Amino acid sequence: MAISQLNRRNFLLSAVATTGALTLGISLTGCSQDSVRPGKNSETQTFNAFISIASDDTVIIQVPCSEMGQGVFTALPMILAEELDADWEKVTAETASADKAYHYRVGWDDQATGGSYAIAGWYAALRQIGAAAREMLTEAAAEKWGVPVAECKTNKAVVSHPASGRSLGYGALVGDASKRPIPENPILKSVDDFQIIGQPKPRKDTAAKVDGSAIFGIDVKLPDMLIATVKTSPTFGGSVKDYNADAALAMPGVRMVVPVPAGVVVIADSFWQAHKAIDALNIIFDPGPHAELSSDKISETLQMGLDEKGLVAHEKGKVHDALKDTNNEILTAVYDTPYLAHACMEPMTCTADVRDDFCHILAPTQFPTNVQRVGAEITGLPLEKVKVDVTFLGGGFGRRFEMDFIEQAILASKAASRPIKLIWSREEDMAHDFYRPISRIRYRAAFDGKTGQALALECRLASPSILARVEKLPMDKVDRVMVEGLSDQPYGFSNARVDFIRKDLGVPVGWWRSVGNSQNGFIRESFIDELAHMRSEDPYQFRRRLLVAEKRHLGVLDLVAEKAGWNDPLAKGHYRGIAVVMSFRSYVAEVAEISVQEDGSVKIHKITCAVDCGTVVNPGIVEAQVISAVIYGLTAAVDGEITIQNGAVEQSNFHDYPALKFGELPDIEVHILKSAEPPTGIGEPGLPPAAPAVANAIFAATGKRIRSLPFSKHGLTIV
Repeated sequence: MAISQLNRRNFLLSAVATTGALTLGISLTGCSQDSVRPGKNSETQTFNAFISIASDDTVIIQVPCSEMGQGVFTALPMILAEELDADWEKVTAETASADKAYHYRVGWDDQATGGSYAIAGWYAALRQIGAAAREMLTEAAAEKWGVPVAECKTNKAVVSHPASGRSLGYGALVGDASKRPIPENPILKSVDDFQIIGQPKPRKDTAAKVDGSAIFGIDVKLPDMLIATVKTSPTFGGSVKDYNADAALAMPGVRMVVPVPAGVVVIADSFWQAHKAIDALNIIFDPGPHAELSSDKISETLQMGLDEKGLVAHEKGKVHDALKDTNNEILTAVYDTPYLAHACMEPMTCTADVRDDFCHILAPTQFPTNVQRVGAEITGLPLEKVKVDVTFLGGGFGRRFEMDFIEQAILASKAASRPIKLIWSREEDMAHDFYRPISRIRYRAAFDGKTGQALALECRLASPSILARVEKLPMDKVDRVMVEGLSDQPYGFSNARVDFIRKDLGVPVGWWRSVGNSQNGFIRESFIDELAHMRSEDPYQFRRRLLVAEKRHLGVLDLVAEKAGWNDPLAKGHYRGIAVVMSFRSYVAEVAEISVQEDGSVKIHKITCAVDCGTVVNPGIVEAQVISAVIYGLTAAVDGEITIQNGAVEQSNFHDYPALKFGELPDIEVHILKSAEPPTGIGEPGLPPAAPAVANAIFAATGKRIRSLPFSKHGLTIV
């Protein structure tokens, strides 16, 4: 990921450079907080691309990131409102349409939401935007009163002059303030003066989601809109040979049949009519080059890969010398993780309205900039004629970075010359994902048998490459996301080496919540546990010993051990496991407490989490995101597995790709380590330690080491 330099003045100038519209936010009902909207008689003026202020002092903040449950609709406005000195009770949020003003100025130069980067990427910039606006409002008031700026104060959207007792609300000042020069170096608040940041403020999107007014992609309604669904080749790389369009068009409500890459879209008056007509098409597919692909063949390929020459991702010292020394204690273990689907609760959906002179796309997307590019490419229109509005996302997890469902909706609307809302069936969604890559890892480690010194750690990873597809990564380059958590492992081995053996297997792979760390965290922390038991050391103390130079790792490790009562006696039949993983610049340690029932089933009683994510904007959101990540990770660990037969996915819905039910979930307790470090990611880091913590507890309980996922493959049932 390229990091660009943040120049305050350039950023603030770009923030003011709006498209000329009064507001840039999406106007869909439910993507704003109606309870704090400006009063009926209020006039709203745009201050800059991020801020509009009404005459009643209501502040409307454009949120540059997609809201998919992670809380950016609240946390990002909190950052800006803090420096603006807005009245939080009169702050509302709207999702920003695709526009260059909302491109990241750190991270990547696009409008996108992923990599747990929303808070980390926007924290400094939004503080500067809010502080600059506050100074401009203060200057406008001081000029109006003819008093020194230094004598004026701001609080809750009001500028006051205590010496004279005068005050004006922001709504009365916005017109004059927005015309003033932009401060080059706005003065930021001291952390000690924060009144909003750091507080567990209620979420701005809760009311709309509870009362049903929130607009997700599947809720979009436009005049003259039709509904569509799609059927694509069940085999990867397959194509359409033939289909019976007349049979579908003869069915009630069916309006049009549109060919799309590798599939066919049916447009009708309702989803059910389109869905039934898909079956009537009797599509004949050419299975393509992967018709014989199976999970067994994939497994064989990965196993052979472990003995092939790989690309070195990390190397320190002389690993092989230590591993060949027969006086050392040596441990070798091979671990497997499967393909995983995203299984978003809202299947892929997109609404497009393509006309001769414009294109309007309304989508639950994590990548509005690319949606705009794709819209321009397909329609032939210039970018400025392609408007992209972002709805709420019914789950993202990386899946909604992709453009396949966006392209299909645009093609359907282009053919129909009217608005089309495309909705995938659950079966289509499960069979045509961009899956979390399958992987096989062989670990070897050497310890001095007398001193216990950690001498060498070798890791060989055979896996498909996400970046091969996304960035066209050459074969001689290491996929950095596939080796995260391995090449940057924190344990104090004198010698270390990580090899990556790339195997492109024909199954599309993509971003999945916590990406490489999702599987590598399980594998590494399980192997570290194996090493602790080989050395007859307590797993917590063993980690402490090897992490002696890692202050932030130790911080969360010690905190979770304390809060979980690691050294306290357990209830009879209960056992614990521990794991710690740094991902997306945040540190998370977890302790799982389990018991094994008489029938051999496993009950996960509790997961205790300790988190260091730097400066915390909203502790309630941090807690919710860690809990969410733990649940998502446990669901995958317990039953998650996508298998391939005859070139196609075997799973089709939640009956054979199940999610944990409420009654199966453990108590999850989250403890946040206080930190003055800059804020880091939190949407994903809670996931990687969950599976190894439980697997290590299972070993403590049964002596059975889990080296492959899901747990259900080992005859384990979670109750």
